[in-house]
Amino acid sequence: METTKPVSASSSNYIKTIMAEDLKAGRVKEIVTRFPPEPNGYLHIGHAKSICLNFELADEFGGRTHLRFDDTNPLKEDTEYVESIKEDVKWLGFDWEKLFFASDFFEEMYNRAVLLIRKGKAYVCDLTAEQIRETRGTLTEPGKESPYRNRSVEENLDLFERMRKGEFQNGEKVLRAKIDMASPNINMRDPVLYRISHAHHHNTGDKWCIYPMYDYAHPLEDAIEGVTHSICTMEFADHRPLYDWVVRECEMECVPQQYEFGRLNLTNTVMSKRKLKQLVDEKLVDGWDDPRMPTISGLRRKGYTPEAIRELCREVGVVKTNNSVVDDKLLEHFIREDLKLKAPRTMAVLQPLKVVITNYPEGQVEMLDAEINPENEAMGTRQIPFSREIYIERDDFMEEPPKGYHRLFPGNEVRLKHAYFIKCEEVIKDADGNVVELRCTYDPETKSGSGFTGRKVKGTIHWVEATSAKPAEFRLYEPLILDDNMEESESFLDKVNPNSLEILHGYVEDNMKNAKPYDKFQMFRHGYFNVDPKHTTTDKLVFNRIVSLKSSFQVK
Repeated sequence: METTKPVSASSSNYIKTIMAEDLKAGRVKEIVTRFPPEPNGYLHIGHAKSICLNFELADEFGGRTHLRFDDTNPLKEDTEYVESIKEDVKWLGFDWEKLFFASDFFEEMYNRAVLLIRKGKAYVCDLTAEQIRETRGTLTEPGKESPYRNRSVEENLDLFERMRKGEFQNGEKVLRAKIDMASPNINMRDPVLYRISHAHHHNTGDKWCIYPMYDYAHPLEDAIEGVTHSICTMEFADHRPLYDWVVRECEMECVPQQYEFGRLNLTNTVMSKRKLKQLVDEKLVDGWDDPRMPTISGLRRKGYTPEAIRELCREVGVVKTNNSVVDDKLLEHFIREDLKLKAPRTMAVLQPLKVVITNYPEGQVEMLDAEINPENEAMGTRQIPFSREIYIERDDFMEEPPKGYHRLFPGNEVRLKHAYFIKCEEVIKDADGNVVELRCTYDPETKSGSGFTGRKVKGTIHWVEATSAKPAEFRLYEPLILDDNMEESESFLDKVNPNSLEILHGYVEDNMKNAKPYDKFQMFRHGYFNVDPKHTTTDKLVFNRIVSLKSSFQVK
């Protein structure tokens, strides 16, 4: 599988060029696009590319975009998914001109199917699904005609009406297009247009027991809505002749044109809704919005911003290839770029070790000044409490350090970020020999900002004042899938990373006590974090790490 180099959308978007030419030549009066998800799961990062592409192209040409739910399979669809998709589209920053459901057009689709039957272009077939597959042929051999292919128009009309009335069981009959069983394009070998499904539909209830297939419904929906440019992913390129056949033979007034683009795939990720649902159903994640999931709701909960996701989609551009994979580090790059000027800085200790500064006055608390964001002076300053008891990171101390270790160890001096120099004087251990506390001294002449130049130290560590610190939970994430270039067809459960989530318990500064869900911060040395909306309560702060501070990844 090839990994693509990102290219700018403006230079690679051939669909944009076609739209401009169509408007200039008068082939269309306005650009009308649509985003047509099936409500059978939550949207993922791949859908974000389609959302951005459809909405932004229409916006650029002063056109309009519809949101349409392709709800033609009642066995897999649910209103839960409908509502989540609406929320995701709006969160990404887009709003639709009109909202449609494929089921809004079921009567029209049925009437067009009757038209096909009357024209001798469709017939009712009694073959089972397995028999239809067996007689379809191969890429090198033609298919075999159904023994029911030459039923009369009258018989087909009667059977199709009885199918609608519910006289037959699931799988007993289907309606097929009558095209060409010897076509080199297998999609044109009498594809199924309608199947029987006695199932409750989320939108139409029990009104229907026959449902149109996607390849029949989709072009009709586009034509009915007046879509001018039907943009879909590359796997539908071979379906384009059938798309055009349906529009033409159903005698639709509007004739939309289909154009394809390469899907957005990320390394260390699966995009298949079926596989994502499997992760949810088998409780390998805690829901569709688990921050390890590539769903838009999962990315939102982890702390990604719509701006970062939109920038990724623009950078990747419109590529006509079906197997390109984008390094997931590119998405991380864009969230860093988006947050570096927005996120307030703060300090947090994820694995705390207590430090007592023995020569600091007991009971005294002083307030230290610190910039809220050194890269954005307009955000101002904040004050941090400091006293004789603080917490530092456990891995910022070593009793027997290796050569080149510049943090705290017995007899060594370091700077506390925004505060003073401290020197480790004594190590306190429990009965098992574990270090539980450090006794240190500080130099009051070395306060940050005082201009002290008497001596230098090589290490600076962060800390949190102990008496005012707020307990917090920190969730650190690694890729859920351990494979940079996993084909969608591969088994994936054996590639699930058992260490994809690490939960730590530590402390944050007192000024974080009023943090709200989705608030984002840069925590000194640890990375960017988001207040988790699912587990945070008034008594418990939970932070999801969005991304570490640095990466070796370079945008090309």
